[in-house]
Parts: sequence; C-alpha cells; structure tokens
Amino acid sequence: RQSLNPQTTAQEILPSFIITAWLDRNSHPSTTTFFADIPALLIGLSRKLMYQVSREIDFCYGHRLLNYEGKCRWLHGHNGRAVVTLEDQKLNHCGMVIDFTEIKQYVSKWIDEHLDHRMILHQDDPLLPFLRDQQQPLYIMDANPTAENIAKLIFEQIEQEGYPVVEVRLWETPSSFATYKKPSPAQATGY
Repeated sequence: RQSLNPQTTAQEILPSFIITAWLDRNSHPSTTTFFADIPALLIGLSRKLMYQVSREIDFCYGHRLLNYEGKCRWLHGHNGRAVVTLEDQKLNHCGMVIDFTEIKQYVSKWIDEHLDHRMILHQDDPLLPFLRDQQQPLYIMDANPTAENIAKLIFEQIEQEGYPVVEVRLWETPSSFATYKKPSPAQATGY
C-alpha cells in the first residue's frame, strides 16, 4: 500500500489504487461499484505526464484602456514580468524540454523588440496620430491592451514560431497578473 503525501497527485496515486482495489475485490464488496466508475476516473488520466520549463522576462511598457472608467483609462506604465511556460512529453537529446538560452534568444528578443519601452495601444485609440507625430515607440493591438490580451499576444507569438508553449502569465504589478493558457484535453473536448 502507498502512503499519501500531501504533494502526491491523483495521477500518481490512482493507478496503484486501482491495482490494490482489483486485488482486494473479492474481500471488499464495495469495489464492484468502484469498478463501474473506472472509465470516468480514467478520463482525468488521459493527459500524459509532462515536463515543463518556465522563463521570466522583465520589461517595461505603457498603455491605456479604451471604454474603461477606472484609472487605467489614462496613459500609464508598468514594470511587467512575463512568465512563459513550455511543455513536452519527452526531453531532447540533452535531457531538456528546451534550452533556457533558446527561450531567451527568441522570446526575450521578441518582447524587447516589440513591447519593451513602448506604448501598447488599441488601434482605435485617438491618441495614435499625436504619438506617431511625436515618433513615440508604439505597439498597436486590435484588442484593448489589457494584461489578459497582452498575455494572449505573447502566447500566440511564441506558438506561431512552433514552440510548445502552454501558458503565459503577465504580471502587471507585483500583486496582479493575468494568465493565458492552452486548454487541457478535457476542456478542449468538453469533458
């Protein structure tokens, strides 16, 4: 029998639990009901265990939100931190999901060239003509530049380049973040 550690996940314990229940089925009549539910329990195990790596990328940006009544309707800035998580079922020849240096070379470079020290604004922002006349560094989005939409922008850029990204978390302040992530197989299929 396996002792439970508070850190043990259901995916780690369930296989041994099923085996134990199968071996004990004759001595425990309640296991008959349990075995009827095995297909439902295994749906949660359909996602294979994965390796994940994450890299934090700090950058500074300004923005403002359109159609918003709070303080963020004004031009303002943030010291943001993007936490990019990549995932794979297997490791490469060096024993890695991906080299952290490669994440830095692509993701950090893209953020530095497109978002760092720029005003990130919606394409309909009425300040755009003025800021362009002033030759201010801009990044224009087709969505309101919320933390959620900036996290999605970074995620889609990384995914477009073929990296196995599963989550981007954008810390807008030390206490507030937004996350954009790939849906789990159960979410994608509606289970």
